[in-house]
Amino acid sequence: MTQTEKAKAKVLITGATGFIGKRLVHALAAEGIPIRCLVRRSDVVFPPQVEVAQGDLLQRNSLLAPLRGIETAYYLVHAMGGERAGFEQRDRQAAENFVAAAEMQGVKRVIYLGGLGEEGDQLSEHLASRLEVARILQRGAFQTTYLRAAVIIGAGGASFEMIRYLVERLPVMITPRWVSTRCQFIAVQDVIAYLVGCLKDGRTAGHTYDIGGPELLSYRDMMERFAEVEKKFIKIIPVPLLTPKLSSYWVWLITPVKPSISMPLIEGLGNEVICHDQEIRKILPIPLTGFEEAVRRALEEEAGQGEATLA
Repeated sequence: MTQTEKAKAKVLITGATGFIGKRLVHALAAEGIPIRCLVRRSDVVFPPQVEVAQGDLLQRNSLLAPLRGIETAYYLVHAMGGERAGFEQRDRQAAENFVAAAEMQGVKRVIYLGGLGEEGDQLSEHLASRLEVARILQRGAFQTTYLRAAVIIGAGGASFEMIRYLVERLPVMITPRWVSTRCQFIAVQDVIAYLVGCLKDGRTAGHTYDIGGPELLSYRDMMERFAEVEKKFIKIIPVPLLTPKLSSYWVWLITPVKPSISMPLIEGLGNEVICHDQEIRKILPIPLTGFEEAVRRALEEEAGQGEATLA
């Protein structure tokens, strides 16, 4: 079977209703690739050419039918969207259930989007859980492609929404020292290009890649440049006594991002998240989007969604 034929084999997408998943569904559908989406609710609407299968990653037997006949599956789920307590256990159980069912159904490849961060960096609970999921998938009897990304800039993404609301609602911010932590953001459209590219190019099977944008910025840089795009005044005052955990509480008060998502993210901002290799660029040399352009596209997408809602 050629690489093109393999890419045309039916693909399963978990997390298909999420920030990344819904974009990936449309990108693969546009390529004419047969898609099956795993959902927990039967009332979710997808493009007409997309097959929908009901199942729950926390119930192993419910995954057998959705995975039947699948050669490649995307694993795009994590448990932070629910109650924060015990999300690591839910992440672990979901990944173990998925591996067991995928092995039973003879899945050949899994493509997983996780987070940047090294084991020796005293990782936050969020980043440590994403790494543990990667390890569980990599132990499966299939080839796992593991893409590691930091902050993803795109409409509806938790990190983007937190930055946006902080900039728009707090012209003067007293912040902990994590604002100086370096981060290699990536635009959401570039993430999707990598996810699609990995499916199409079998050379990526079984490998781990860091994916990031063309610039290395601190969180302070990102907030200040976001403010420039929106033509807003902002002043950031770092103080040594304000911890990430304490700052997560005022972020919860200022932004609409759920505490179960915002708090683990904020507590992980002390971890430097940058790409340590560019190996993916040798296989998939996609054009990368700069920070300001990524922000502008995200704001335009949100404005378009608002206009569609009002129409």
